Amino acid sequence: MASSYSLAPSISSLSHGRAGLRNHFTFFSAPLTRSAIFLHPILPRQSPNRRPTAKVTALFTEQESSTKPAAPPPPNLPFRIGHGFDLHRLEPGYPLIIGGVNIPHDRGCEAHSDGDVLLHCVVDAILGALGLPDIGQIFPDNDPKWKGAASSVFIKEAVRLMHDAGYELGNLDATLILQKPKLSPHKQTIRANLCELLGVNHSIVNIKAKTHEKVDSLGENRSIAAHTVVLLMKK
Repeated sequence: MASSYSLAPSISSLSHGRAGLRNHFTFFSAPLTRSAIFLHPILPRQSPNRRPTAKVTALFTEQESSTKPAAPPPPNLPFRIGHGFDLHRLEPGYPLIIGGVNIPHDRGCEAHSDGDVLLHCVVDAILGALGLPDIGQIFPDNDPKWKGAASSVFIKEAVRLMHDAGYELGNLDATLILQKPKLSPHKQTIRANLCELLGVNHSIVNIKAKTHEKVDSLGENRSIAAHTVVLLMKK
């Protein structure tokens, strides 16, 4: 025969007022049969610290690796663009070499190599276009091998890497920024020497020179900087 269960507070407990109500709850249940208690068997509780077996772990790893897309092959781009920038402090007692040309001045670039700001940023522009590490990583300034080295060595290596990658120079545009000395008398010599180092026609190399309007270290003749943009074209 079915049994009926009811859980309810006694009348006396309700007489305790709000405190009694906070401590008691009223539950009403439909009549239950004894057999109804066994309709849902109690499952054993799994430990939260239980780890999957090695077999399961291997399965998930295999699934994960199979869903990862394969890395695409490197693009065969018809052209690449690179930008280079360099800046050096000017100090007495050093030669001022720009584009491989020694420029008469009372100060020169303090650097580990010859401090050629133009050639350094041209190298970085070519390396950047190729997606390679910069000049400081390929020719580190803490390597005694490059102490006082001519920057033409760096240019030749950048050109070799460019040709090995199947590219040639489309054009180059460089801007030199310095307050002194005036570069107008030396621009064509610098340009011609740079073209020779790159092995290109002078028509694809352009060099500009600007002052910094006496602003900050560049304008106060305490430093020199250069920007270069290159276009590399597939052979």
